[in-house]
Amino acid sequence: MSAGAPWRPQLRPWIETVWACARPRARPAHAREHSLPSGAAHLALRLDGPPLRTYADADDARGRVHGPAVLAGARAGYCIKDTSQPAASVGAVLRPGAALALFGVSAAELEGRYVGLDELCGAGVAAELYERLAATADPMLRRRAFEAFLQARLRPVRGLDPQIVRAVRQLEGVAAPLREDDDGRVAALVAASGRSHRRFIAGFRDAAGLSPKRYARVHRFKRLLGALAATPRPDWAQLALDGGYFDQSHLIREFREFAGVSPRAYLAAAAASPHHLPIGGPKPL
Repeated sequence: MSAGAPWRPQLRPWIETVWACARPRARPAHAREHSLPSGAAHLALRLDGPPLRTYADADDARGRVHGPAVLAGARAGYCIKDTSQPAASVGAVLRPGAALALFGVSAAELEGRYVGLDELCGAGVAAELYERLAATADPMLRRRAFEAFLQARLRPVRGLDPQIVRAVRQLEGVAAPLREDDDGRVAALVAASGRSHRRFIAGFRDAAGLSPKRYARVHRFKRLLGALAATPRPDWAQLALDGGYFDQSHLIREFREFAGVSPRAYLAAAAASPHHLPIGGPKPL
């Protein structure tokens, strides 16, 4: 697998991570996973195997099939994906503002959605990119070709407010993020931007896809996953305090909302990747 920050410097303001991986040799032991929210949009292409299939809930046995090239918008909750048949893939994690720079669309329009690449770029674009990437089995060459495609898509972004971009960065890096009933930080960001509250919220969602408060909550959860990965036997009360939660019950409640399971069940699942939680197969029809 080849993954990391873009090799092309022109992409780095817009793309956090680019990856290219071959199809795993071993079939996964689980048929589905909870894909946990990260606050970012993802563009991914499957180059072999079945297309992406997602499920509405645990009782959904059929699911919904998406195209091989899909942009998944930012979301503030988990989604359920089929992982029974692995596939080679190429993809990228988008930074705030990238949907405008690459596709000319507001991230708010993509929130919680899976949108085909042809819908964003025009008919035939996905097939052409697929053929270009599938022409080689080398993940490094696939990644280079994918980055070339992304760079060719870059356009000047008009109307991306630097004050809102600054607010996005502040909420990503805050050590003690927003609490559930604390609107003071958002009010401070609005005041610093010099915009009206309504205009600021709309501009924030255009860039990041989520409202400021939801964006901060997701990033608090993201930091919690990182803390759990580094803490085999966590002190839950201290973890809640350090993470900016009111208390342990608040942490557990939000964890269930974003992951679909309790923190202890998450740790017991021993996920190989923090944002990909293995779960059982579909229930019979």
